[in-house]
This record gives sequence, structure tokens and C-alpha cells, in this order.
Amino acid sequence: PTGVAVFAKDLARPVRRLAERLDRIVHWSEFDRGGHFAAMEEPDLFVRDVGAFFAPLRGPGGGGCLDSEEKALR
Repeated sequence: PTGVAVFAKDLARPVRRLAERLDRIVHWSEFDRGGHFAAMEEPDLFVRDVGAFFAPLRGPGGGGCLDSEEKALR
């Protein structure tokens, strides 16, 4: 699964319809501020967006993408 975050002042702005041809996009966000170094420039936005990307992948038990053997190793 792929998540894309587009920040207003980023160096390159991805085109969604082209990105969807190449990958399984499960999360797409666009922000009116931030740039190429978004994690440094807008850390709160970045952290919330990363959390929003992972939340549905984790599932209600917290480990969504892991099979039972991988969960047992935790």
C-alpha cells in the first residue's frame, strides 16, 4: 500500500491519476502549507497524516497486515 502527501511548496507535485496507475494508493493528502522538508517544516501535519495512513492498515487489533505467526513473534 502507498500513501502520498502533497505539500503546497514541495519541489514536485505528483499527479494523482498517474500515480494510481503505478501503485496501490490507499491514502492521498494535500496540504496548503509545508514543502519538501514537511516533517521539519510542519511536524504536526506530517505526524497526523502518517497516523491517518497507518490506522486502517493496522486494523482493530493493532497489527492488521501481519499474519498470526508474525504476531506471535512480537
